[in-house]
Amino acid sequence: MGLLSPIYLVLYLLNLVYNIIKSSFETALLCVLGRIDPQVVEVDTVLKKNISHYVLANSITLTPGTLTVDIDHEKQKLYVAVLTPRDVKSIIPFEGYIRGVFE
Repeated sequence: MGLLSPIYLVLYLLNLVYNIIKSSFETALLCVLGRIDPQVVEVDTVLKKNISHYVLANSITLTPGTLTVDIDHEKQKLYVAVLTPRDVKSIIPFEGYIRGVFE
């Protein structure tokens, strides 16, 4: 861990809380409007360490509307169930902060 790790940790936690709150409202709206089209998305990650994969997977699962269903450590991929089709980068907005803390 470098000198910037505590800063990245604080930024990660703030980003995570922001995304949880934002996704809560978006998921509720999607459910009320009936605009749900569930699918499993393959997400490539630049993270190399297993602990980074676990933290990213848990962050995704904590965010409403997404659920990590599998991790492939060797290929650096996560398989994520989403309620609606979306851009892969919007699924993992905290990847850079996790890299700053653990890699």
